[in-house]
Amino acid sequence: MFPENKSPLDKRRIDGNLRLLRLNLSDSLDFCSNDYLGFARSAELAGAIEKQVGFQKSLVNGATGSRLLSGNSLLAEELEEAVANFHKAECGLIFNSGYDANLGLFSCIASRSDTILYDELSHASIIDGVRLSTAHAFKFRHNDLEHLEALMKKASGTIYVGVESVYSMSGDFSPLSQILGLCEKYHALLIVDEAHATGVFGEKGKGRVVELGLEKKVFARVHTFGKALGVHGAIILGSEELRTFLINFSRPFIYSTALPPHSLIAVQCAYHFLNAQEGRINMLRERIVFFKEKAGLLKSLLFEESFSAIQCVIIKGNVKVKALAGSIQSRGYDVRPILSPTVASGSECIRICLHTFNTFEQIQGLLNEIESFCL
Repeated sequence: MFPENKSPLDKRRIDGNLRLLRLNLSDSLDFCSNDYLGFARSAELAGAIEKQVGFQKSLVNGATGSRLLSGNSLLAEELEEAVANFHKAECGLIFNSGYDANLGLFSCIASRSDTILYDELSHASIIDGVRLSTAHAFKFRHNDLEHLEALMKKASGTIYVGVESVYSMSGDFSPLSQILGLCEKYHALLIVDEAHATGVFGEKGKGRVVELGLEKKVFARVHTFGKALGVHGAIILGSEELRTFLINFSRPFIYSTALPPHSLIAVQCAYHFLNAQEGRINMLRERIVFFKEKAGLLKSLLFEESFSAIQCVIIKGNVKVKALAGSIQSRGYDVRPILSPTVASGSECIRICLHTFNTFEQIQGLLNEIESFCL
């Protein structure tokens, strides 16, 4: 089946980067999940969802079909309108996941004569969407405005630029204002994935685009519900024309069974909860500041420059970074190694996610364990 009797799995085993499923370390301190605000573990939010579901006596258990068949509902359309209003957008269209949203958007938005330019550290969902597109596509060096402009000068047709406002692996920001300046100069359309900014940045967690006052200038935004909001699904925000276009041409939307009513109610409750829980955002920011202050004292370690809840310490090599992760896990801290090829060789790291429920003592303890191992 495979040449020389060596399968792709064999190669991964030899290289030390075979992916395996593992159970969550429920008795360990969570420093790996995307539950930045603690919503996924909130008994209060769970109770609100259960109560709201109880009010909806006519609900069916499943969506029963795609939105274009039997799966559409007033609940879905009202939620789209409410979420769009919250994030200061004209319209929104809900997708089953952030992956589906990016795949569905990037695969259909550009025609054969157009060009998509995307940051080299873009999430796999963006990259996969670009690969399915018929447009010309080129990646630019991470946050490199000069490289992006050089590609813009050569681009044909309508130019689409894809970035993340907060990058999922490194946690650093995209220079959105400067990129938008280039987009205006070259009449390009900017698409921003706000997955790791949703609920964390901007007034009441409205995202980096709103925080920077760019909501009227960005062509499309993707907000996911499965990270800081603690539930599931995603939404693409933009104009009414974009929404109509996606309904007609986005295959993941057209051919997927819609989210069930329970999931829509969960998203609805999560946004209500977010609107009333701005104190949690401030708690998270305090922990980010504390982490950076203490990490800055560890001169022997290399940390990514990040002001988000995602913090990374670079430990080059899959073997070494897995050994560090194993050592830290044995001490009761649930962290995960990020291996190549998920990141470039030489950029392997321990990815640390901070949460409102992590105490300052726990954060200091984690840093102590990392320093102790690396001495």
